[in-house]
Amino acid sequence: MTIEVWLFVLILVLELIGVAIVTFIITRKLFARQLKKNPPINEKMIRAMMTQMGRTPSEKQVRAVMKSMEDAK
Repeated sequence: MTIEVWLFVLILVLELIGVAIVTFIITRKLFARQLKKNPPINEKMIRAMMTQMGRTPSEKQVRAVMKSMEDAK
């Protein structure tokens, strides 16, 4: 049983494309799950940042910063 070179190359390219697509989908799902578990910034971090800048943050200020960050996404 022999296979022609062009058919072998075609099968190889199609397999590589398929693997790349599957890898992309899996990686995207894992990345999204990781971001959901560990958000890049939260209210506690905003309070600490404002405190380090010498401000006493009110809840309204913290909520406003969180909302502006969520709207920027």
